[in-house]
Amino acid sequence: MITMIFVNPTRGRMSIKEVVRDIIAFMEEVPSASYKLIIGTDSQSRDNSCFVTAVIVHRVGKGARYYYYRKYVSSVKNLRHKIFTETSMSLDAVTRLKEELAKTRYKDMDVEIHVDIGQNGDTKELIREVVGWVMGVGYKVKIKPNACGATKVADRHTK
Repeated sequence: MITMIFVNPTRGRMSIKEVVRDIIAFMEEVPSASYKLIIGTDSQSRDNSCFVTAVIVHRVGKGARYYYYRKYVSSVKNLRHKIFTETSMSLDAVTRLKEELAKTRYKDMDVEIHVDIGQNGDTKELIREVVGWVMGVGYKVKIKPNACGATKVADRHTK
Protein backbone atom coordinates (compact mmCIF):
# COMPACT_ATOMS: atom_id res chain seq x y z
CA MET A 1 0.00 0.00 0.00
CA ILE A 2 1.39 3.38 -1.03
CA THR A 3 1.82 5.86 1.80
CA MET A 4 -0.38 8.89 1.35
CA ILE A 5 1.18 12.16 2.48
CA PHE A 6 -1.35 14.94 2.68
CA VAL A 7 -0.70 18.67 2.77
CA ASN A 8 -2.61 21.17 4.88
CA PRO A 9 -1.99 24.77 3.77
CA THR A 10 -1.30 25.81 7.38
CA ARG A 11 0.31 22.73 8.90
CA GLY A 12 2.26 21.37 5.93
CA ARG A 13 2.89 17.69 5.20
CA MET A 14 0.90 15.18 7.26
CA SER A 15 0.43 11.42 7.42
CA ILE A 16 -3.08 9.99 7.38
CA LYS A 17 -2.86 9.47 11.17
CA GLU A 18 -1.90 13.13 11.64
CA VAL A 19 -4.77 14.21 9.38
CA VAL A 20 -7.25 12.23 11.47
CA ARG A 21 -5.82 13.66 14.72
CA ASP A 22 -6.13 17.16 13.26
CA ILE A 23 -9.71 16.52 12.09
CA ILE A 24 -10.63 15.34 15.58
CA ALA A 25 -8.97 18.37 17.19
CA PHE A 26 -10.94 20.64 14.82
CA MET A 27 -14.22 18.93 15.74
CA GLU A 28 -13.47 19.07 19.44
CA GLU A 29 -13.01 22.86 19.27
CA VAL A 30 -16.80 23.13 18.84
CA PRO A 31 -18.23 19.74 19.87
CA SER A 32 -21.85 20.93 19.62
CA ALA A 33 -21.53 21.68 15.89
CA SER A 34 -22.53 19.33 13.09
CA TYR A 35 -19.68 17.93 10.95
CA LYS A 36 -19.36 16.33 7.54
CA LEU A 37 -16.33 14.63 6.00
CA ILE A 38 -16.04 15.37 2.27
CA ILE A 39 -13.63 13.62 -0.09
CA GLY A 40 -13.22 14.66 -3.72
CA THR A 41 -10.63 14.21 -6.45
CA ASP A 42 -9.93 16.26 -9.56
CA SER A 43 -7.21 16.11 -12.19
CA GLN A 44 -5.46 18.20 -14.79
CA SER A 45 -3.68 16.73 -17.81
CA ARG A 46 -0.50 18.06 -19.37
CA ASP A 47 2.53 15.86 -20.07
CA ASN A 48 1.46 13.81 -17.05
CA SER A 49 -1.91 13.91 -15.31
CA CYS A 50 -1.93 15.53 -11.88
CA PHE A 51 -4.56 13.97 -9.60
CA VAL A 52 -5.45 15.70 -6.33
CA THR A 53 -7.62 14.21 -3.61
CA ALA A 54 -9.03 16.69 -1.11
CA VAL A 55 -10.25 15.76 2.36
CA ILE A 56 -12.45 18.42 3.91
CA VAL A 57 -13.88 18.43 7.41
CA HIS A 58 -16.84 20.79 7.21
CA ARG A 59 -18.23 22.38 10.36
CA VAL A 60 -21.66 22.84 8.81
CA GLY A 61 -22.45 26.53 8.53
CA LYS A 62 -19.24 27.53 10.29
CA GLY A 63 -16.22 26.85 8.10
CA ALA A 64 -13.97 23.96 7.23
CA ARG A 65 -10.42 22.64 7.22
CA TYR A 66 -8.89 20.71 4.33
CA TYR A 67 -5.96 18.51 3.33
CA TYR A 68 -4.89 17.34 -0.09
CA TYR A 69 -2.88 14.51 -1.62
CA ARG A 70 -1.24 14.91 -5.04
CA LYS A 71 -0.28 12.07 -7.38
CA TYR A 72 1.07 12.14 -10.94
CA VAL A 73 0.02 9.50 -13.47
CA SER A 74 1.63 9.18 -16.88
CA SER A 75 -0.92 7.34 -18.96
CA VAL A 76 -4.51 8.46 -18.68
CA LYS A 77 -6.09 7.27 -21.88
CA ASN A 78 -9.46 9.01 -22.01
CA LEU A 79 -12.16 10.82 -20.04
CA ARG A 80 -13.68 7.59 -18.69
CA HIS A 81 -10.27 6.43 -17.41
CA LYS A 82 -9.70 9.85 -15.82
CA ILE A 83 -13.08 9.89 -14.00
CA PHE A 84 -12.69 6.31 -12.79
CA THR A 85 -9.16 7.05 -11.53
CA GLU A 86 -10.45 10.14 -9.69
CA THR A 87 -13.29 8.17 -8.10
CA SER A 88 -10.99 5.30 -7.17
CA MET A 89 -8.56 7.70 -5.48
CA SER A 90 -11.41 9.25 -3.46
CA LEU A 91 -12.63 5.83 -2.36
CA ASP A 92 -9.08 4.78 -1.43
CA ALA A 93 -8.65 7.92 0.68
CA VAL A 94 -11.98 7.47 2.47
CA THR A 95 -11.16 3.82 3.20
CA ARG A 96 -7.88 4.83 4.82
CA LEU A 97 -9.51 7.66 6.77
CA LYS A 98 -12.29 5.38 8.01
CA GLU A 99 -9.68 2.82 9.17
CA GLU A 100 -8.12 5.51 11.38
CA LEU A 101 -11.44 6.99 12.47
CA ALA A 102 -12.61 3.49 13.49
CA LYS A 103 -10.09 3.69 16.34
CA THR A 104 -11.85 6.78 17.72
CA ARG A 105 -15.32 7.79 18.84
CA TYR A 106 -15.82 9.45 15.42
CA LYS A 107 -16.11 6.19 13.48
CA ASP A 108 -19.63 7.01 12.28
CA MET A 109 -18.92 10.40 10.72
CA ASP A 110 -21.20 11.61 7.95
CA VAL A 111 -19.17 11.11 4.72
CA GLU A 112 -19.77 12.45 1.20
CA ILE A 113 -17.80 11.61 -1.93
CA HIS A 114 -17.71 14.47 -4.44
CA VAL A 115 -17.13 13.44 -8.06
CA ASP A 116 -16.19 15.72 -10.94
CA ILE A 117 -19.09 14.76 -13.21
CA GLY A 118 -22.33 16.53 -14.07
CA GLN A 119 -25.39 16.81 -16.28
CA ASN A 120 -23.62 19.17 -18.68
CA GLY A 121 -20.70 18.11 -20.83
CA ASP A 122 -19.08 14.82 -21.73
CA THR A 123 -19.25 13.33 -18.22
CA LYS A 124 -23.06 13.05 -18.18
CA GLU A 125 -22.74 9.61 -19.80
CA LEU A 126 -20.85 8.38 -16.71
CA ILE A 127 -23.22 9.62 -13.99
CA ARG A 128 -25.26 6.47 -13.46
CA GLU A 129 -22.21 4.20 -13.41
CA VAL A 130 -20.04 6.34 -11.11
CA VAL A 131 -22.86 7.33 -8.74
CA GLY A 132 -23.94 3.66 -8.56
CA TRP A 133 -20.37 2.60 -7.77
CA VAL A 134 -19.94 5.11 -4.93
CA MET A 135 -23.39 4.40 -3.47
CA GLY A 136 -22.78 0.66 -3.83
CA VAL A 137 -19.68 1.01 -1.65
CA GLY A 138 -21.88 2.72 0.93
CA TYR A 139 -21.25 6.45 0.63
CA LYS A 140 -23.34 9.49 -0.21
CA VAL A 141 -22.28 11.02 -3.50
CA LYS A 142 -22.51 14.55 -4.91
CA ILE A 143 -22.04 15.59 -8.53
CA LYS A 144 -21.65 19.02 -10.14
CA PRO A 145 -22.73 21.65 -9.28
CA ASN A 146 -22.80 20.32 -5.68
CA ALA A 147 -19.39 18.60 -5.75
CA CYS A 148 -17.27 21.41 -4.31
CA GLY A 149 -14.78 18.96 -2.76
CA ALA A 150 -13.68 17.98 -6.26
CA THR A 151 -14.54 21.03 -8.35
CA LYS A 152 -13.27 23.74 -6.00
CA VAL A 153 -10.87 22.41 -3.35
CA ALA A 154 -9.10 19.60 -5.24
CA ASP A 155 -9.18 21.56 -8.51
CA ARG A 156 -7.29 24.44 -6.89
CA HIS A 157 -4.27 22.19 -6.27
CA THR A 158 -4.11 20.45 -9.68
CA LYS A 159 -2.66 23.52 -11.40
